[in-house]
Amino acid sequence: MSKFTFNHIALSVKDVDTAVSFYQQVFQFPEIENTASKSKTRWLALDEDRQLHLIPRPDAEIKTNKAVHFALTTPRLDKFIAHLEALGIAYSDWKDTPQKNYIRNDGIRQVYFQDPDGYWIEVNEAV
Repeated sequence: MSKFTFNHIALSVKDVDTAVSFYQQVFQFPEIENTASKSKTRWLALDEDRQLHLIPRPDAEIKTNKAVHFALTTPRLDKFIAHLEALGIAYSDWKDTPQKNYIRNDGIRQVYFQDPDGYWIEVNEAV
């Protein structure tokens, strides 16, 4: 069987400009060219090989829960939490305790928060 690697995640968003602004403020993801089409879908680079595609769907009803999320990792979780607080972005632990991080059984700390469309994002320190 072939080897597989992660390429991108695509999210349907109500307002693509608002979504791009959010992800650039929170994560500083640079915008890259949408090479697939001439649509209003905008692409952000997570790193050299992975991307976030934000697809405008202004009439879409977006329903999700915390168990449906994507996770990013950083070796500086405390600094990232301070960044969320400076931006006024509410976060919680897995159990929905506001402004608290969660420590998994393996000792890894994590926080959860939502983007403007309600998608859940986990940031942890599992590097």
